Amino acid sequence: MIAPDARMPLLSRALDPTEIERVLHRLASWEGAAVRAIRAVRYKPGRRCLIEYDVAQPSSEVVTLVGKARARGADHRTFELLRELRRRGFDENAVDGICVPEPIAVVPELGLWLQCQVRGVPAMEGLAGANGLAVARRLAEAAHKLHVVDVPARREHTVADELRILHERLDALAAQRPDLGGVHRLGRLLAACDRLAATIPAPEPCGIHRDFYPDQVLVAGERLYLLDFDLYSHGDPALDIGNCIGHITEQAVRTRSDPRALADREAALEDRFVALTGEQTRPAVRAYALLTLARHVSLSAQRVDRQAFTGRLLELCEERLAC
Repeated sequence: MIAPDARMPLLSRALDPTEIERVLHRLASWEGAAVRAIRAVRYKPGRRCLIEYDVAQPSSEVVTLVGKARARGADHRTFELLRELRRRGFDENAVDGICVPEPIAVVPELGLWLQCQVRGVPAMEGLAGANGLAVARRLAEAAHKLHVVDVPARREHTVADELRILHERLDALAAQRPDLGGVHRLGRLLAACDRLAATIPAPEPCGIHRDFYPDQVLVAGERLYLLDFDLYSHGDPALDIGNCIGHITEQAVRTRSDPRALADREAALEDRFVALTGEQTRPAVRAYALLTLARHVSLSAQRVDRQAFTGRLLELCEERLAC
């Protein structure tokens, strides 16, 4: 278990079961529930933490609840978003099997909210397997279902926001890693990204995940569960698919030393989304995929276990953007 940090006193309290049990006992289906074990499994000091609670109920087996704690307070918005999505067909009764985890309760005193843990494997494992093409098509269908249901979002994300984030990341990288060619080489890449972004057609915006990629989807038998809606926004639906494709390409570079190793999965994902939305969305999907790949140049440099791939990702972006 990860130890709490003095900069986030809420975590110390969240490791005490008393408040969790008190909140659960208010819910009819959780009366008499008792916390049997607690694990802090993911932790960003001073910011947020992911905590697992094994909870026993008098008349059923032990259930694991996932608590998402934030130093700035419980995320009521994401909790309500999941509730609304399940009301609109993202629950276990969905004929298409596309779901979101069940939200259970908000615990404002601990700065966290609880949802049921989903047992499954990340979709990336399925993509890499023999059934990868089918998994890719299902990912497109899951994203499209989210876009069509279009639950209102409280924030907006545009291509200008996407470029702003990319500029901030690559400008910082140019200063930190002069061995990559510094401001001149990365500046050329940014200029190419700006030109590419200018070609993206005006979208018909809707509610989008905004951080949609294979590890944000769990495969649980015939069901798919979409996870982590912290960045849910009103934006271009093509961004979700392009972002997913960019992540798959990065995974292929990192795990197979070949950016084309999963190209058939990428094509299946793109083609299924285009079949659902129209051919006019294809250019935007491909543009966002390249912008995502460019962002991964910076992301790889931030992680020690991925820094060996930064140079190759930069070269790949230069090749594909012809800069």
